[in-house]
Amino acid sequence: MTPPTTDPSTPSALHARANGVDLCYETFGDQGKPALLLVMGLGTQMLGWDEGFCRRLAERGYFVIRFDNRDIGRSTWLDDEEVPNIVMLFAKAKIGLKPKVPYTLKDMAADAVGLLDALGITRAHVVGASMGGMIGQEMAIAFPDRMLSFTSIMSSTGNPKLPGPTSEASAALTAPPSKSEDEFLANYPRILKTLRNGEFPEDEALDRGRAAAVWARGYHPAGAARQFAAIVASGDRRRALKDVGVRTLVIHGKVDPLVPVEAGIDTAAAIPGAKLVLVERMGHALPRVVWDEVIDAIAQHAR
Repeated sequence: MTPPTTDPSTPSALHARANGVDLCYETFGDQGKPALLLVMGLGTQMLGWDEGFCRRLAERGYFVIRFDNRDIGRSTWLDDEEVPNIVMLFAKAKIGLKPKVPYTLKDMAADAVGLLDALGITRAHVVGASMGGMIGQEMAIAFPDRMLSFTSIMSSTGNPKLPGPTSEASAALTAPPSKSEDEFLANYPRILKTLRNGEFPEDEALDRGRAAAVWARGYHPAGAARQFAAIVASGDRRRALKDVGVRTLVIHGKVDPLVPVEAGIDTAAAIPGAKLVLVERMGHALPRVVWDEVIDAIAQHAR
């Protein structure tokens, strides 16, 4: 099903059929320029790629595309599928059983390729954040011919030996869903502050407005749970990544509380020839103070 809400925060958003689902997307810049596809993370709408961030990338000479992954925002919600029991998923994964899930990260990678097909784009620079980086890894494994380059931001290979999140970040990720708009508007800024892992007043001043936009477009915790199940079920990608030939850049924050910096180092080590950029003060978010460094790195790598 599609989310039963209006889309006031992204009036120029469009929809495309891709891999059996409808994906909501928005573009920035000249369609004649090289395409740059932005893939967002767990439970996060395309608004996670701030409009200003997208426009600055477009100004660097790219046709920038951001979109809602399946089961989130204004893309198809798969509510005919059950909401997975995350505790059971982890228990099965720990003993080597492959859990049954509604979809995997490979399916979400095929969604992204399907969106490129719908837009008539043969190849694109792909930039993925967090779960989006994992989806980008699956694209590099299964669809390398569709990628001009790959940038993985604050992501992981699925290596089970990597350190886990801080207790504060884990609590933010696993907190019970908000039951009302007022509760969501109070909780969302607190989660963002935890994930940034520092004081960023300029961003904090915008967080309540961001929360209102997310709520208006369709808050969907069941979809986030299914996305999380896809991450768990997809497992460790290191063996497949050693054969990846796509030019890769890995960007990771030195103070990431959710996906620690060791995961970025591990990702760069897993992909042949990957370049690693570690960013001071950056947690599990893209606050405005790191935009210059991150955008420069993406643009230079894409060239």
